[in-house]
Amino acid sequence: MRLILVRHGQTSSNVGHHLDTAVPGADLTDLGREQAAALVDTLGRESVRKIFVSDLVRTQQTAAPLARHFGLEPAVRAGLREISAGELEMANDDESIQTYVRTAVGWSAGNWNVRVPGSEENGHDVIRRFDAVVSEASDHAAAGEVAILVSHGAIIRAWTAARCDNVDVDFVAHNALSNTGAVVIESAGDRWVVTHWQEQALGGAPFEDPATDGAAADPVR
Repeated sequence: MRLILVRHGQTSSNVGHHLDTAVPGADLTDLGREQAAALVDTLGRESVRKIFVSDLVRTQQTAAPLARHFGLEPAVRAGLREISAGELEMANDDESIQTYVRTAVGWSAGNWNVRVPGSEENGHDVIRRFDAVVSEASDHAAAGEVAILVSHGAIIRAWTAARCDNVDVDFVAHNALSNTGAVVIESAGDRWVVTHWQEQALGGAPFEDPATDGAAADPVR
């Protein structure tokens, strides 16, 4: 069983380096739409049986070309929503961004009760809601089949550190996940392993713009 966790395409908030986590969030830019369209070339031959998206519009827009290709209706799940920025919402200064990414990465180092300032969620809350969607996706992905989860940079990094046996806190702290980057995971009993970490856009160099990947791609310093 394989799940492919895909980060959404580029948005104007990514370009401005803003912590944009509230519903509905920014739309995709022109590049973001090109990145989304390119997913058909890279994932179109997979045996995809289900596509899940968050309740932020950028994931739904990113999944749309794939959904048309496979003839599927994406399932909207709030559990895939980005980690709330709380009172740091739409901030783009370095201190705020580092507070945000350190909190997300720090959960798997044992700091589960820490919250982003002003957020109602701690690490347990965030990981549990993502767990619920992964569990549902797993039910739809029989042996040899694939489910795609289109989500967000910080929560994918935090969840893989928490739930994948071969990825640790140090790895997700220093390895980005660009717009339409992806993490491929496979089941290992009741745990998961990462079989591929695609940092850059799945479509390749024409769709990469690391300088505008947004705050959720920032390394912890």
